[in-house]
Amino acid sequence: MTAALFQPISLGDLDLPNRIAVAPMCQYSAIDGCATDWHLQHWMNLAMSGAGMVTVEMTNVERRGRISHGCMGLYTEANEAAAKRALDAARRVAVPGTKFGTQIAHAGRKASCRRPWEGGGPLQPGEDAWPVVSASALAYDEGWQTPHALTEEEIREVVERFAQAAKRAERSGFDFIELHGAHGYLIFQFLSPLSNRREDRWGGSLENRMRLALEVTRAVREAAPTLMLGMRLSVKEWVDGGFDVDEAVEVAKALKAEGISYICCSSGGNSPLQKLPSGPLYQVDLAEAVRRGAGIPVRAVGLITEPKQAERVIAEGRADIVALGRAFLADPRWGWRAAAALGAKIPAAPQLQRSVTTMRHWMVPS
Repeated sequence: MTAALFQPISLGDLDLPNRIAVAPMCQYSAIDGCATDWHLQHWMNLAMSGAGMVTVEMTNVERRGRISHGCMGLYTEANEAAAKRALDAARRVAVPGTKFGTQIAHAGRKASCRRPWEGGGPLQPGEDAWPVVSASALAYDEGWQTPHALTEEEIREVVERFAQAAKRAERSGFDFIELHGAHGYLIFQFLSPLSNRREDRWGGSLENRMRLALEVTRAVREAAPTLMLGMRLSVKEWVDGGFDVDEAVEVAKALKAEGISYICCSSGGNSPLQKLPSGPLYQVDLAEAVRRGAGIPVRAVGLITEPKQAERVIAEGRADIVALGRAFLADPRWGWRAAAALGAKIPAAPQLQRSVTTMRHWMVPS
């Protein structure tokens, strides 16, 4: 019997060969939003990983939406051409059936920061910082920029930029788009009552706070109708009075009604006061709650590293897909390793097949 992790699944009109996804991971290696040779080799590696679903990194809809100077974007023709170059190369070496998506986003008040290996945190004078925006004029933390609260007209402009980025994603050749509504970035800044103190139709009630997420979803669906659409959502904020599971379920129901095909269930990222638990599978309960409450396929993510862990999540019906990030950075053939551990097969390129027996020898109980 085929392992649950290697059963195919359909999301919207998109057929995936297995339940393994590469989670989007910022590489901080772009030049003015353009993918570089680093992305070329990185995406080609992920294409051969054995994951049926490869989501490339957070890709921003405008320059001021980038976390750092090294973050990817889809806001210029040059960005589009660079993404297409890297994606075309990845497709040429991909395991048959692999589907590729991009996560489009806007960092909002968490933009204009240093790369992690440069210390992270806000860019300082002389480091080419830029003004940031958000739902309300509330800084992320002490020492961070106070953002400009977007006006009605400016919100409309941001929605349009998501639509334009979606068109670029479609022309670049991606199979799906994942909207980033997690980790304290702009869409989540509107969702959270901690960062959204507006008194107009974009704030206050959950219906108002989720308006940006729904407006972006509609605009992207219209702009790129051929692409399957999902969303990453911080299901729980881990701060008293913050966004929580019950609200996440209602948001997921509304997104499903607008054509979202899956929710990638993450958490946190919007407040330095969060008390985030850690450890293997620490967010799987959140995925299970959204799956049960909203009746939508979900992707579980967060410190899932071992094949048998991932298999249990799927076999027990707690999620429909598992997404791994750091595990794929550490082991770009993690999908093959999972297949060897679980008695499944991945159609590896003939140039690489001699390594399969070696991987089986590496297997240890997990």
